Amino acid sequence: MTRKPSQPVQRKQRSDAQRNHARILEVAKEAFTRLGADASLDDIARQAEVGAGTLYRHFPTRDALIEAVYRSEVDKLAAAARKLAETMPPVDALRAWMLLLVDYIAAKHIIAPALNSVVGGPARLYEGSRSLIQGAMDELVKRAKKSGDLQRDLDASDLLRALIGVSHVTYGTGWQQSARRLVDILIAGSRQTPMKSRPL
Repeated sequence: MTRKPSQPVQRKQRSDAQRNHARILEVAKEAFTRLGADASLDDIARQAEVGAGTLYRHFPTRDALIEAVYRSEVDKLAAAARKLAETMPPVDALRAWMLLLVDYIAAKHIIAPALNSVVGGPARLYEGSRSLIQGAMDELVKRAKKSGDLQRDLDASDLLRALIGVSHVTYGTGWQQSARRLVDILIAGSRQTPMKSRPL
């Protein structure tokens, strides 16, 4: 009687493939950040310690790899919102995630040259990620409003627009620090009970 391959072997193959996939994405993100779309795929494969064939099996084209890097970062941001909500008080979770969002916006600026190389431009990628990001912000704000920490009439979209807006208005040296300071200003201004002024 012929024996079927054991489940542990199948599981190991799947876990190896998942590790390769994750390692390629991480190395590719760094390469595209430093070199833009001109980053060598062969170099990415070598630094990820996989063969070129393995890289192309996961990502058949350069565009496919660039898109996967971007989508992976958006997925991480959405997952971070859920984790923060599970482990931190509502307002603290919202603040922590908004700071992560600032870092994400910065990373998107850095990787923009690579994203712009994708056929059709990056607009369709951004469009697909918007709902994930908006959904994460909505859930965190809803939780903070339910706890009574934030004003009931606060619109999560306003917080999101403010952070995205400051990234465009002050983009350049120091914009990221300005955006991080803005997070605390937005949180303070959204509180249910206004914070008392400190003595001068």
